Amino acid sequence: MAQTAGIGTDANRIREAAAYIAGKAEGLKPQIGLILGSGLGVLANLIEDPIVLDYGDIPHFPVSTVEGHAGELVLGSVKGKPVVMMKGRFHGYEGYGPETVSFPVRVMKELGVTTLIVTNAAGGINEHFQVGDLMVISDHINFTGRNPLIGPNDNALGVRFPDMSEAYSKRLRRIAHQVAERQGLKLQEGVYLGLLGPTYETPAEIRMMRILGGDAVGMSTVPEVIVARHAGIEVLGFSCISNMAAGMLDQPLSHAEVMETTERVKPKFLQLVLGIIEELQ
Repeated sequence: MAQTAGIGTDANRIREAAAYIAGKAEGLKPQIGLILGSGLGVLANLIEDPIVLDYGDIPHFPVSTVEGHAGELVLGSVKGKPVVMMKGRFHGYEGYGPETVSFPVRVMKELGVTTLIVTNAAGGINEHFQVGDLMVISDHINFTGRNPLIGPNDNALGVRFPDMSEAYSKRLRRIAHQVAERQGLKLQEGVYLGLLGPTYETPAEIRMMRILGGDAVGMSTVPEVIVARHAGIEVLGFSCISNMAAGMLDQPLSHAEVMETTERVKPKFLQLVLGIIEELQ
């Protein structure tokens, strides 16, 4: 029995979603895509002349169910650059498969996006990090046990075996560091380890992740980045270190702490992203 494409790789569904968005975009053709993590949706406030679409109105789009994820697609301009922004993302722990979580990236590619900026709130594993640090992601470890490219491959979307040796663009990371330096902002760099969730990690798991080379841990980002690279989109990623991971400090973890930290760091984060977008060609 022949397998059929899932939602994330169904070319017709991708085109239908993109056509709906383009029909509402008033001629705007986004070049930069942004996916915003917990508490970081405030970046949407930077968009000039915003066009706001509810996820529930976009054909084949899933719906976000997590506090801090608004569930809106916002189109407009930032620093004169046309952008499309996901204000809230989807996660495997909500019950979505990785191809569904990453479906919006396929739609962004269809709309014309060539650069993707992804952000997340993450737990700090690196002992030299502090709560409130911003980390540019140099690489990731996929510990979700899932991959959005499993199944039949559509060569029109990307190659069967995509190279991941530079999942996060060296060029874009260099720009990020240059902008941060000009702004007097200390920017960490490290490896993001992606888990399925929704439980926070145990102290024993965190010790293992540190040995494996993780600097920050979270429950998102990896599926979207894999699909972006499959589609030939250049990626820049950031983690807001919203809490120290389990066992690092003698205290329990909570989503409330995540939201509180992202609220505190958002001014410097906004300035950094604005400065980077201004530099993009």
